[in-house]
Amino acid sequence: MKTMGLNEIREKYLEFFESKDHLRKQSAPLVPINDNSLLLINSGMAPLKPYFTGDEIPPSKRMTTCQKCIRTPDIDNVGKTARHGTFFEMLGNFSFGDYFKEEAIKWAWEFVTEVMEIPEDKMYVSIYEEDDEAYDIWHKIVGLAPDRIVRLGKADNFWEHGLGPCGPCSEIYFDRGEDHGCGNPDCAVGCECDRYIEFWNLVFTQYDKDGEGNYHPLANPNIDTGMGLERMATIMQDVGTIFEVDTIRHVLDTVCGLAGIQYKDDVKNDISIRVITDHIRSVSFMIGDGVLPSNEGRGYVLRRLLRRAARHGKLLGIEGTFLSQLSREVKKTSGEAYPELVEKEETIAKIIRLEEEKFQETIDQGLMILEEEMEKLKKEEKDILSGETAFRLYDTFGFPLDLTRDILEESGMDVDEDTFHEEMKKQKERARKARSDKDNNAWGDDLFTHLTEDTLTEFVGYQTLEATGKILGMVVDGQPVQDAREGQQVLFVMDTTPFYAESGGQVGDIGTVEHDECKIQVDDCKKGSLGRHIHHGTVVEGSIRVNDMVRARVDEIHRMSVARNHTATHLLHKALKEVLGDHVEQAGSLVDSKRFRFDFHHFEKLTKEELEDVESRVNKAIRRALEVEKFETDIQKARELGAVALFGEKYGETVRVVRIADYSMELCGGTHLDNISQIGLFKIVSENGIAAGVRRIEGVTGVNTLEYVAGLEGQVRQTAVLLKSNPEHVNQRIEELFSTIKSLEKEIQGLKQQLNKNASEDFLSKAVDIHGISFLAASVQGYEMDDIRDLADGLRDKTQGVVLIAGEKDGKVHIVAMGTKEAVSQGFHAGKLAKEVAATTGGGGGGRPDMAQAGGKDPSKIQEALETGKSVLEKMLVK
Repeated sequence: MKTMGLNEIREKYLEFFESKDHLRKQSAPLVPINDNSLLLINSGMAPLKPYFTGDEIPPSKRMTTCQKCIRTPDIDNVGKTARHGTFFEMLGNFSFGDYFKEEAIKWAWEFVTEVMEIPEDKMYVSIYEEDDEAYDIWHKIVGLAPDRIVRLGKADNFWEHGLGPCGPCSEIYFDRGEDHGCGNPDCAVGCECDRYIEFWNLVFTQYDKDGEGNYHPLANPNIDTGMGLERMATIMQDVGTIFEVDTIRHVLDTVCGLAGIQYKDDVKNDISIRVITDHIRSVSFMIGDGVLPSNEGRGYVLRRLLRRAARHGKLLGIEGTFLSQLSREVKKTSGEAYPELVEKEETIAKIIRLEEEKFQETIDQGLMILEEEMEKLKKEEKDILSGETAFRLYDTFGFPLDLTRDILEESGMDVDEDTFHEEMKKQKERARKARSDKDNNAWGDDLFTHLTEDTLTEFVGYQTLEATGKILGMVVDGQPVQDAREGQQVLFVMDTTPFYAESGGQVGDIGTVEHDECKIQVDDCKKGSLGRHIHHGTVVEGSIRVNDMVRARVDEIHRMSVARNHTATHLLHKALKEVLGDHVEQAGSLVDSKRFRFDFHHFEKLTKEELEDVESRVNKAIRRALEVEKFETDIQKARELGAVALFGEKYGETVRVVRIADYSMELCGGTHLDNISQIGLFKIVSENGIAAGVRRIEGVTGVNTLEYVAGLEGQVRQTAVLLKSNPEHVNQRIEELFSTIKSLEKEIQGLKQQLNKNASEDFLSKAVDIHGISFLAASVQGYEMDDIRDLADGLRDKTQGVVLIAGEKDGKVHIVAMGTKEAVSQGFHAGKLAKEVAATTGGGGGGRPDMAQAGGKDPSKIQEALETGKSVLEKMLVK
């Protein structure tokens, strides 16, 4: 055995299986494509699921990949142990009905013994206890001694995921030696200690499990293997844990450098170091694959990992934001294998920094709430914080439980962790139910599974809007049928169709399908298994049967309107990059016949000038009348040409390229114009943010632009009538009104100042002394909050004490509390005073120790609230 770096191991594995006629595929994005059963890709086979189920035809019957994966069930253990992590890479070789057990086992053994040169006497294998076939291959063909083959039960060596394809598996273990063991004389493969490390699982998918628990042999069994790259690296580098592997250790050492500490010098610090090291790898890859921080789904996972890492940075004493800097170190170690880390380096760093800064704000809010809850506990002579409160801090403010626990411990308090975890469980159940509602079966299919695998659709809609085809299958009311009659809604599949199926953000075509005795009005078209085009329509005349020959016609006006908007988004994408920078990347789109919607990565609202610049560039391009070229090529050639691939799209070996002369080139399966001059006009209607770092532009093209402008003209005319002006003079009239309003506001402000001055003189006589501090409480009528704040500010300066003002305006209560620094030093806290006073009126609020404001609902309680304020202040001030 020789020392080997993680990146070298990855390449040797992929090269080995390429030599065995496997097609090497790039890692799929961490975001599952067309699979609602997963939040994030968690295994090497997950992106290949459609090939195993037969929903899609694989580009090769033999494939090999190194797949990025994230698993978060044990997130709370990450850092506490040296073996848990959220991000990992899974090496795999796969067979879709081609080779089976013998080849999979022989090649696995060849790779580990001849390529990795791992000594045979260091390895053991496990098999499913009933799998004699695997035993014979290992023993009789490979030559492994019986004492190195361990039979384990179903829980350990049988892979299944609900219903569908499943089967036994065989795992390969490395014996790290007695010094890594538990000392138990019965220690062997399967023990929970660190001696025997399992690094490769060979899954033999040979059964199909039905709803009654029966296992039926598959006609074409599959091979699905998974080797943990980091685990293999620990073996090849002879290190204790994944955190000491070369690429991961580089990130870990950078964390230590930022904190000014050494790894393994302090157990508590080591936990934080490992958390940060693991989590920054996960978040860098997630953002690189288009995930953005949010409060739900995969965005919530990202936010949780980011905030957990940021919190542990605080525990290590790292000042300010630092995770964005660490993301660049991830790029250094993994960027060669995963170019998206290099291409999106600045985007990844910027999103991380923005999220870190946001967390700094929320964590301060959480601290204030926790301090208030601790004060309540002290008054009630209790020392256990409720689990509900701890969960609210976690869920609303991203406040980690361990932080809550640490702060409470400093004051001799504890937290009800059982209830906290119950609340956490409820949240997970809600999230799980939401996902299962979308897709109840991870191996789910559409309503045309009754059709044979060779019953496919040929799409001819790029070349023609009319075609003749045969009805291959129909579904009415969720059930397969042989015929459909007038008035029935029907889903149907044809062998040839010109109808574009909804994909890539473009809506499906509409039109008609008919023969001499029937007419179907098609209102949509979507893709099903194996790329079948499923047409949605209503039988408006006659009846139709399976195997009928029909004439299909796409609505040309609808198709062209959609094409205008789709081609326009390509121009928009290019213009945004020119105006805002290369970090702009499409994050989603929707194009129909009326308008387009384009989502993209950017971190701030576009200025009026930027929007005008983008719109101008697109319209200038349209006036150039550039031709739109559409052609197919292989994915590698497309990349070499510089075609832009869009996030979230799944590309095969053959891709369609849409090239607009020298202006734009993207991989796109949508329908487009032949010349961009056919767009006519382009108009941006709106621009707004839809998520952290994601903006959305909506717009119109062609005749829809004229309709939009006509609508605006109508609004201008209506506005002119209201202003008693002509449309041409609306701006002048508005300026005149603004001038009048400004003059009146100035007059009102002067009257308010005079009123406050008069009121101040009246109120000063009401001030009383409380423990040496002047206290003035007063009520006012008809004052806005700003006016009350100005009044309180002047009174505080005059009394040099504490001022509490409450007023009523339009049925609402406004409260302001202020005090001098001397009052604060003696125990006064404006935020707490305002909060308790507001509670008397049915409201709430708070603020800083020297100034706070609050609101209430019951004006009749104002006087009572002021009395409450006096009592609260008496308790606050030091006697």
